[in-house]
Amino acid sequence: MNANWNYPTAIRVGSDRLSEIGDCCLSLNMGNPLLITDPGIKDFPFIKEAVDSCKASGLDCDVFSDVQPNPTGTNIEQGVTAFNSGRHDGVIAIGGGSALDAGKAIALMARQGISIWELEDIGDNWTRADVAGIAPIVAVPTTAGTGSEVGRASVILDEAERVKKIIFHPKMVPAIVILDPMVTTGLPPMLTAATGMDALSHSLEAWCSPAYHPMAEGIAVEGMRLVREYLPAAVASGSDVEARTQMLVASMMGATAFQRGLGAMHALAHPLGALYNAHHGTLNAVLMPYVLIANRQAIEPRIIRLAKSIDIPNASFDSFLDWVLELRETVSIPQNLEDLGIDDSQADLIGKMAEVDPSSGTNPILFDASQYQSVFMNALNGNLS
Repeated sequence: MNANWNYPTAIRVGSDRLSEIGDCCLSLNMGNPLLITDPGIKDFPFIKEAVDSCKASGLDCDVFSDVQPNPTGTNIEQGVTAFNSGRHDGVIAIGGGSALDAGKAIALMARQGISIWELEDIGDNWTRADVAGIAPIVAVPTTAGTGSEVGRASVILDEAERVKKIIFHPKMVPAIVILDPMVTTGLPPMLTAATGMDALSHSLEAWCSPAYHPMAEGIAVEGMRLVREYLPAAVASGSDVEARTQMLVASMMGATAFQRGLGAMHALAHPLGALYNAHHGTLNAVLMPYVLIANRQAIEPRIIRLAKSIDIPNASFDSFLDWVLELRETVSIPQNLEDLGIDDSQADLIGKMAEVDPSSGTNPILFDASQYQSVFMNALNGNLS
C-alpha cells in the first residue's frame, strides 16, 4: 500500500461566475492572457464575455482557436507561436476536452526548448521540462465530460505516428477552475450525452482499477451517483441549471478519481480516436458494456458493491450492466462501433495499440493484443454475449 496522491486546484462553482475570470487572471499575476478555445465556440457570447471581463480588469486578451476535435502536435506548435508572438503571460482555456487539453499543452510548452513528445507520460520524462517556462492557467469547461480542467495531462495526437500520446507534468493542472453551468446550457443533447457518459467512464474505470487510492474510490462513487441522477435530466432539458451544475461537478470528480487509473475503455478509445477521428466520449460510451463484460471475472464483487452504493435495484453485476445499457438507450448513445463508421480493417493494429496504451496498465485484467482485438470486435458488432 505505497502510493503518491495528489488533489486538484481551486474551483469556483456556480451560475454566472465566468464574470470573475478577469479577477482570476489578476490573482495569478497575468497581464496579457491568451484565451484558447475551439472554432466551434469561438463566436459564442460567453467567449466575448470572458474577453470583456479581462479588459474590464485592465488586461489585454487575444483569442486562439485553431484546435481540432482531437488536438494535434501541430495545433500546439501553432498555439505556442501565437502565445510568444503576442507576448502573453498566461492561458485561459475555455471549451470541451479538446480546448482544455490544447490550452494546458500550450501553457506547458510556451517557453520550453524541447519537443512536446519528450514530455510523453513515460517514466520521469516530465522532469525534462523547465518549470519556470510553464505559464499559469485558468480553465472553464463548457462540457461535462473529460474533467481535463483538473488534470495534470493532455491527450495530443502525434500525426506522424497516428497515435494519441499523453503529455504529463504536475504543473499543467490549472491554477483556477470556473464551473459555470450557464456556459453549458446551449450544448446539444447528443454532445451532452456523450460527454456525460465520458464522465461516467472515468469514475467507473477508476472504481475498477486495482491501484491503491481509497480517496479516489470514494470520489468515484459519488461521481457515478451524480451521473445516474442528473445526466438524463441534462440531456432532456439543456436549460436545467441544477442538472448542468451537477454534471460539471460529476465530470470534475471523475477526472479527480482517475488518478487511480483507467482501463480498457480508454485503452481502446485512444487508438480508435487516433485512427478514425471519432469523438472520445462517444467511444467510451459505446465501449463501456463490452469492457465491463470482458472484465467481469475480476470486477464482479466491486460492481455489486458499487450497485448497492448508487441504489441500483436488486444490486448485482447484471443489474448494473442493465442500468448502463438502459442509460445509453435513454440518452441515445449508439449501440455499437459500426454505427460510428468504424470497420474491422485495422482490427489487428487496434489490438496492438490498445495493449501498449498507458490506460491498459490499470485495467483489472492485463489483456494482450488479441484480447483487446476481441473486445473491439464485440463492440464493433454489438455482441454482448
